Amino acid sequence: MMTAPSNTEGCTAGGQGDAPDSPHRNQPRNLVDPHNHSQGHGDGHDQGTVAGTGLHPRHPSQRRYSRASSRRASAATVNYHVPDDYANLEASNISPVQNPDEDPITRLDTLEQVRSRDRDYIRQRRQEPQEPESSAAEDYEREKQAGVVAKRHKVSRLATELYTISYLIFFSLLGTLARLGLQALTSSYPQTPIIFPSIWPNFTGCVVMGFLAEDRMLFRQPDWDQSSSTQPNSNKDDDDDEESHVDPAAAKKAHMALKKTIPLYIGLATGFCGSFTSFSSFIRDIFLALSNDLAAAHDPTAGPVSRNGGYSFMALLAVIITTISLSLSGLFVGAHLAIAVATLFTRFDLGLPYTFVSRILDRLIVLLGFGCWLGAVLLSIWPPDRHSNREQNERWRGAATFALVFAPLGCLTRFYASALLNGRLPSFPLGTFVVNMLGTAVLGMAWDLNHVPSLGGVVGCQVLQGVADGFCGCLTTVSTWVSELAALRRRHAYVYGGASVAGGLALMVVIMGSLRWTEGFGEVKCIS
Repeated sequence: MMTAPSNTEGCTAGGQGDAPDSPHRNQPRNLVDPHNHSQGHGDGHDQGTVAGTGLHPRHPSQRRYSRASSRRASAATVNYHVPDDYANLEASNISPVQNPDEDPITRLDTLEQVRSRDRDYIRQRRQEPQEPESSAAEDYEREKQAGVVAKRHKVSRLATELYTISYLIFFSLLGTLARLGLQALTSSYPQTPIIFPSIWPNFTGCVVMGFLAEDRMLFRQPDWDQSSSTQPNSNKDDDDDEESHVDPAAAKKAHMALKKTIPLYIGLATGFCGSFTSFSSFIRDIFLALSNDLAAAHDPTAGPVSRNGGYSFMALLAVIITTISLSLSGLFVGAHLAIAVATLFTRFDLGLPYTFVSRILDRLIVLLGFGCWLGAVLLSIWPPDRHSNREQNERWRGAATFALVFAPLGCLTRFYASALLNGRLPSFPLGTFVVNMLGTAVLGMAWDLNHVPSLGGVVGCQVLQGVADGFCGCLTTVSTWVSELAALRRRHAYVYGGASVAGGLALMVVIMGSLRWTEGFGEVKCIS
């Protein structure tokens, strides 16, 4: 399991120098120090601090009870029991702006480094025998002796996963509605400068992702400022009694690791942002630009104007450059916005109360998530516009309700695929790549079936539109993709980004091109 870090963790590198009663296999996972799974990174550092972190070592009495203290999230009142694989979600503990204070000398981390250490640590954990968990009373006595007793609200692993799934369902519905609504607002007004509808949701979703990734105040615990700045030594009679000063960079990494254990944050980042943005729609627009059908898809009343292959290639490059550039820019704009408003969050205490989130919102979201999903199913069975205007062919189904039915399935598939596969290749996020390719292929097939002349009825057409907008839109993501591009090393980022775009376009050429360059695309009437 992965537990949120305490501000006193991360005080050993590779288990060296531990007391005999604290073997390496009993150490809690260190999500504060990026070098916690490596050795040899502390050469030349001050012996009074921990290698690679700037943190002072724990007092022996605290180190002895590391198991109990690790269950506290930075002296937190809430502790979620999450699997190790959750560390593979999004860009794992790397913020878009790693030097917010603009220091003249700083050290940057990469996604490869973090996930390599996480993978090695998880592999080592699985190979070693696991000791039985101690009781709550034993934990309390150990923390009392170590002087680190805190009020805690412990959440079981089953409850944590239920809350996470519920948040993902709820925010996938919101993300889908936001994407469809923003596309309708930004692509239908006269003389729009951008005629491919996926650009605005992808940019806006990346802004939200950048804000969530960089923010340290929205999920700030009530005592975060005190716990992340100093930690007094528990033994007052010791000769080296002093306050252990925590390096701000290490405190920031600790908070980022803490956020990734909160189901609400996972729902916002993976559920909302991942469903708000759509990689499959981005690749679809690339193909439509290449095949000279983008204007017709934007405005069915205006047929495409004939042009040569050179202009089609320029149109293809325009969609790629515009989308990637604006998405990456949106990621950093959101991060800069989080840095700019941090003082407002602190001054007006705008952070989410942990007690409210864990005791009220987490339980309420179970009803909201599954209830809203059930509501979307009922609305698809009995659409509200069934008896209002029969000539419109019950437009709600094709425009929204079927998309909401399929949206949580795509979001949950992406969530578990990312958790399972993203850690396999640190330099190439395999989970994100697989779901983006799979969603692109499914979208291409749904598009073909919808555009085959004289095939299927109105309801079948609406279901296919719901699969494209809901399942494929939530299965694929641009926000996670660009955050991984920003976190990878330059060479790996170009390889990963190029393979994603080239692979997706190749699938579309085979799937959509086989219909476009033979019989041609027919008119879709089910959502008109």
